[in-house]
Amino acid sequence: MSDKGTNKDKIRESGLTYDDYASIDDGNRYELAGGQLELMSPAPTLTHQMVSSEMYETIVQNCKKDYIILYAPVDVILSETEVRQPDIVLVHRERMQILSNRGIEGAPDLIIEILSPSTLKRDKIDKLKTYADYQVPEYWIVEPETGVLEQYIQIDERLELVNIFHGNEPVSSSNITCISFTMAEIMENIPDLKDRS
Repeated sequence: MSDKGTNKDKIRESGLTYDDYASIDDGNRYELAGGQLELMSPAPTLTHQMVSSEMYETIVQNCKKDYIILYAPVDVILSETEVRQPDIVLVHRERMQILSNRGIEGAPDLIIEILSPSTLKRDKIDKLKTYADYQVPEYWIVEPETGVLEQYIQIDERLELVNIFHGNEPVSSSNITCISFTMAEIMENIPDLKDRS
C-alpha cells in the first residue's frame, strides 16, 4: 500500500481525507496529519495505560457533570485532512454540537496525551503545533514514568507551557475549573512494573 521510506512510523501517502482514513481496515491504527497517514505505535506500555486510566477516572469523578470525557481510541477530526487520536479528551456539554458518530469534529476543550518513548517527538512537537494551529485551548502532556504533567494553554495562537505539575502540587486549570487532583494521587495507584526481556 505504501513506501515506508526511512521513517518507519510514516506512510508516504499524501492528499488523503477523513473519508480515505475512515475506509482503512487493515488492523492497524493511524492518525491523519496534513493529509498523510501516520501509523500509530503498537499497544502502549501497561504503565501508560494505567496512568491514562487513573487520570480518566479521576477527571470523570470531578468533571462529568460539565464535560463529556472520552478516551482512546476516539477520532478528533480537526479538519478533513487532520485526524488525531489523543489518550483523553474533554468537551464541555455546552459544545456537544461538535460530537458526532464519526468522533469529535472540532477542537475539544482539553486534550491529554500520555507519553510513550515512540511518541515523544510526535506528542511534544508535531501535535503541539497541530493543536495550536486548530485552536485547542488547553493541552496536557503527561510523562507516565515520572508522573510529571506539562500544561499548555492557547496564548496568541500558540500553545504555551504555563505550568508543570508534579508530586503533591494540586493540578488546576483556569479553563476547566472542575479539575482537582495531584499527580501523586494518580501515581500512588500505579505499581512499579519491571521490564521483561
